[in-house]
Amino acid sequence: MLAGCNWPLGATSDGKGVNFALFSRHASRVELCLFDSSGEREIQRLELPACTDNVWHGYLPDIRPGALYGYRVHGPYEPTNGHRFNPHKLLLDPYARALQGKLIWNDANFGYIRGHADLDLSYDQRDSSPYVPKCVVVGASKRGTDRHAPHLSHGAERRQRPDLCDSVIYEAHVKGISALQKQVPAARRGTYKALGSKSVLSHLKKLGVTALELLPVHTFADDEFLVAKDLVNYWGYQSLCFLTPDARYAFSDNAVNEFRDMVKTVHKAGLEVLLDVVYNHTAEGNEQGPTLCYRGIDNLYYYRLERNPRYYVNDSGTGNTLALENPRVLQLVMDSLRFWANDMGVDGFRFDLASILGRELHGFERGAGFFDAVAQDPQLADVRLIAEPWDIGPGGYQLGQFPPRWSEWNDQFRDTVRRFWNSGSDVLPDFSDRLLGSSSLFEWQGRPPSATVNFITAHDGFTLRDTVSYLHKHNEANGEGNRDGHSNNHSNNYGIEGDTDDPAINEIRARQQRNMLCTLFLSQGTPMLLGGDERNRTQYGNNNAYCQDNATTWIDWSENPQARQLQDFTQRLIALRKNQPVLRRPWYLHGEHRSASCDLPDVVWLNKQADVMSEADWHCIDGGFVALQLIGDAIPASQQIDPSDTLLLLFNGSQEDVEFPLEATQLAGVEWVVEIDSSEPELTDAVVTGQRICQSLSVVVLRCCA
Repeated sequence: MLAGCNWPLGATSDGKGVNFALFSRHASRVELCLFDSSGEREIQRLELPACTDNVWHGYLPDIRPGALYGYRVHGPYEPTNGHRFNPHKLLLDPYARALQGKLIWNDANFGYIRGHADLDLSYDQRDSSPYVPKCVVVGASKRGTDRHAPHLSHGAERRQRPDLCDSVIYEAHVKGISALQKQVPAARRGTYKALGSKSVLSHLKKLGVTALELLPVHTFADDEFLVAKDLVNYWGYQSLCFLTPDARYAFSDNAVNEFRDMVKTVHKAGLEVLLDVVYNHTAEGNEQGPTLCYRGIDNLYYYRLERNPRYYVNDSGTGNTLALENPRVLQLVMDSLRFWANDMGVDGFRFDLASILGRELHGFERGAGFFDAVAQDPQLADVRLIAEPWDIGPGGYQLGQFPPRWSEWNDQFRDTVRRFWNSGSDVLPDFSDRLLGSSSLFEWQGRPPSATVNFITAHDGFTLRDTVSYLHKHNEANGEGNRDGHSNNHSNNYGIEGDTDDPAINEIRARQQRNMLCTLFLSQGTPMLLGGDERNRTQYGNNNAYCQDNATTWIDWSENPQARQLQDFTQRLIALRKNQPVLRRPWYLHGEHRSASCDLPDVVWLNKQADVMSEADWHCIDGGFVALQLIGDAIPASQQIDPSDTLLLLFNGSQEDVEFPLEATQLAGVEWVVEIDSSEPELTDAVVTGQRICQSLSVVVLRCCA
């Protein structure tokens, strides 16, 4: 080997050979291991000849793309000092762009002798190479230059992205969205290629979705305890490599190209692609986990360790936490983001357990190094940034605390809306705040309403149908005695647990689903719909289906009246939101702006008598009804937006019908058109005057026409 160069990290081909570069601050030497085309036989072991700035590097002539490799890293094995080097373990390159083979669980994967009296203090000398994937040298990649907001080059102008509140996010699983889609050829179902199929994209386009958010696609591991139970890590939150799309979802033998082509196809359909990314932990677990990559490269540097460095800080709840405060770990994350944004063309990211990413030595900080690195990076200036604003560490719940430009999953929206409809709780003040973009959480530092990503359901928890069908979780299929998953779901079964033939129960369940969808799409902020909720999907009460790669989690595309009716209703709601800018204001509504036509404020809250809500009304014992009037032309003088109608939204979470008068002085008109009535899902365009009955447990949307 020649000395080569210490940059870029990873395996870089120049057509004549390959430069290998691996960071490790505490290693004593690093060996490059080459394998035959099957990946089963190690054919050469070469020591990287140079080390510059803690990067071990070497250039090997006459190696071409497609070559298989891994590393063996030498250094002290001293767990009590944080070091777990073991050259008997073949290690993945953190900068690998493709892998060949699968992880096979074997005792040789562990740096210590399993079952030994000293546990992880013991030292295992078995070779792990037969049981781990091999890294693949890849050629130079083509950049995904067709993104909605392309990078500046040769004087080109950057196209302005629409505000996130104009988006409708659809959270889906790469496999689950197409595994049962019969219009996709059987061999392609569940793949990246299927995501770009006409049947999948036409459904999303017809529904009105603008952004497809995918559960993790970084190469990840199936936990050993799941494999032992013939289960898998379906959700994918156990990352191994941050720069490789997982080959399990590839129809072809080139997952990188297939993923990139999928993104281009989705873009041509007018949709964005967002990725759920996991940079807070890895699949290596705690001190009793396997040695697959980072632990064997430099455990003391890559992970946050306790005062006794034998043990790991576990803010993620999965056994370990990545140390983003260390520059080279931060660099890895930033390089990964740039790879997916620039080379693969994705439009944004949803960051799993994002509070960890902002946790410095003294706790969470909006000025953490990670946030600063993202903010100043010109190559990431146009990507969407969405945080899951919590983790299980100290001070881990940080909803509303992220920096400007970031949006956040709003679990308080989810819980408040579920409580309002499913339990009749006295939550009117909170409910009103959620409807208007949760200003109490996000406005204080000048962030817009799009900062709140509103959702009723997500992959983690009940589906929409299950929130109205189950009072308790039913996770027995996960093999953990139903101990896993949350117990506080703010759900209701309306008399019978699970499926029933009782028409009255099924009718109220269907209406409650429509009510919650109405609340989602009529609220200010950014709505996110869980894939399949529009088709009445059930997980049979499983609220933690992370290991269920089967019909439990796959979207059912079979035709049935209930699925069709709910899908049509959801489509109407999204279309209404798109056609009425008053539902997508980029500023918070506080009654500060008045209409030029009727001199009414931009927002008015009304009680059952169409009087302005009093303090007593907000806390009425038998409450549960509130009306919200949004005046279409009450906008700031500085704003230039599309014209919008005035809408009157009636939310009746009580058990009694409400006869709402339509001729009150606080109303913008006396003649109204019914746009939506959740109690009569087929009704539309009915003109009403005098009064409108809002049935118990229903939502009515009226548009002022006179």
